[in-house]
Order: sequence, then structure tokens, then C-alpha cells
Amino acid sequence: MDFSALTLSAGVVALAEMGDKTQLLSLMLAARYPKQAMAIIAGIFIATIANHACAALLGHWLTTLVSPDVMRWILGLSFLGIGLWLLVPDHIDDAAGSKVADKALQVFLLTTGLFFLAEMGDKTQIATIALGARYEDVVSVTIGTTLGMMLANAPAVWIGQKFTKRMPIKWVHAVAAVTFIAIGLATLIWA
Repeated sequence: MDFSALTLSAGVVALAEMGDKTQLLSLMLAARYPKQAMAIIAGIFIATIANHACAALLGHWLTTLVSPDVMRWILGLSFLGIGLWLLVPDHIDDAAGSKVADKALQVFLLTTGLFFLAEMGDKTQIATIALGARYEDVVSVTIGTTLGMMLANAPAVWIGQKFTKRMPIKWVHAVAAVTFIAIGLATLIWA
């Protein structure tokens, strides 16, 4: 297990996830189904691990297709792009999750489906692809990015809107953006 890949993946995804549309989805689901916190958290976990495992494998596979120099430029520019993308706030459709569900299994299935779809093309999925390409250990990247998602989304479910009011989202996004930009520059300059 590559602990540096795991911890870096967890940290950057947890920061990137603050104020992201999937965190907003967590808040919305928790507000709509307040008695189903565990079903929501379980749905987030299953959707994230499935989505991020595929993303990390895709990133790792991409390293077999292109030369190390080309991959260095792709990764460096990808991390820079993710850093800049983090500066753009996310919004969520109010229409999402309009079906009323009151049983744990229904909420779990609803959460899993919504989260898997919401992560498609999301900055944390793109970051997972880039991290999977950067590090050899796909399992460490998948565990790390999933841990980062859970660190950001489980408190959003448990604490609700109070969680995001403790620190301005703009500051969290700025720290995450600087982190990704630094990784991108380091990849371009020293890798």
C-alpha cells in the first residue's frame, strides 16, 4: 500500500469536495430524509468506491498508452486545470431526488444512483483519473479518494448546513485550488 498516494488522494479530494455539487447533494438528501443518515452515507460510499475505482484504473491504463514525457505534460496540465476548475462554484438542480422515499433501502438506492451520476465528469473524478495515472498503486488511490469523499460528505449528512457555515467555501476552494496547481507545477517542473 502506497501511503503517500493514499494520503495525498484523500486530502486533495476532501478539499476539492468542499462545496462541490455532490456535497450539496449530501446536504439536500439529509434535509429531505433526516431519519436515513446511514442509508445516505452507505449510498455515498458504494457510489464513490465504484466510480473512483473505475476512474483510477482508467488513469493507470492511460500510462500504458503514452510516453512518460507526454504523460507528465498531460498530468501537469490536468492538475493545473483541476486547480482552476475548483475556483468555479458548483450548483445542484433542485429537481434532483424529487421522488419521495421513506425506507432505508429506497434512500440507499436513490443516493447510490444520484451520487454515481453526479460524480461522472466531476472534478473529483477527473482528479482520481489523474491520481491513478500519477501513482502506480490504483488501490491506494481509490481508497484515498473514497476516504476524501467520505470525509467531506459524511459530516455534511450528519451536521447538515452548519458544516459548510464554519468555514467559507471560497477559502476551502482556494486552498484546494492552490494544492492542485502546486501539484501540477511540480509535475511539469520536477517529474
